Amino acid sequence: MAIFGKPKYSTISVRRKDIPKGLWTRCPVCGEMVYNRDLEKNFMVVPKSGYHFPLSADRRIDLLCDGATFREMWQELETVDVLEFCGEISYAKKLADNREKTKMRDAVVAGTAKLCGIPIAVAVMDFRFLGASMGCVVGEKITRTIELGLGKRIPVILVCASGGARMYEGILSLMQMAKTSAALAKLKEANVPCVTVLTNPTMAGVMASFASLGDIIIAEPGALIGFAGPRVIREITRQDLPNGFQTAEFLLAHGLIDQIVHRLELKERLEFLLNAFGYTRKNGAASRAEKPSAR
Repeated sequence: MAIFGKPKYSTISVRRKDIPKGLWTRCPVCGEMVYNRDLEKNFMVVPKSGYHFPLSADRRIDLLCDGATFREMWQELETVDVLEFCGEISYAKKLADNREKTKMRDAVVAGTAKLCGIPIAVAVMDFRFLGASMGCVVGEKITRTIELGLGKRIPVILVCASGGARMYEGILSLMQMAKTSAALAKLKEANVPCVTVLTNPTMAGVMASFASLGDIIIAEPGALIGFAGPRVIREITRQDLPNGFQTAEFLLAHGLIDQIVHRLELKERLEFLLNAFGYTRKNGAASRAEKPSAR
């Protein structure tokens, strides 16, 4: 009966508090614990479930742009607290804290790059900076990116992530909706294509302006997309809302977006779309006679 006796080795139990913080992340879909380094190498996509965690602007640029082709522009633009907004924490203090936390001057990075050899004008929003809310600097950079594409006749790629307009700047933030929309209208008239990529979340003033005005609108799987939040809509309409009515999948089923594309397939899909618009690796910016209408 000795074989049924107590084993000579002892079992080591690892308690949750023994796991060093910052090394692992739990997937909210499948519950899998993913090593952070592996998650970062996979551009913040959980291998097992395919869940898309938020991605910083720098990593998004690494994902979409060829090698070292990205050239940042207008990095000197910096928000000014014109209204001297004061609350529990002042706007000036929030800006300073977010600049320190993210090492960014504002919520968008913009410039030129090449995507699979095709010159593009690109702007990428970063939710880490004040929820990627759209203030004067964000609106100005988005507008300049669109105007750059118009001037050079190269495609415009706008990667969107936002909680909406930056209300610390009052009516000045809402004016950015009209400004960015007007710039896209000129781009459309010139038959230069714009592709918008909606990530989680893309809401309110950003979704109500340039994010929904791309010639092709792509969303990442599971992205929250809409205007007002579900609670606000429910309180106003006093009606129960369909399950998942503000997800990318619901919007695709109802014709509000064009495609849902996995993050790791996005660059290849964008190349395919730009080829369809007449932009190829060989000719870069196709001549107007070769290029079909953006619509």
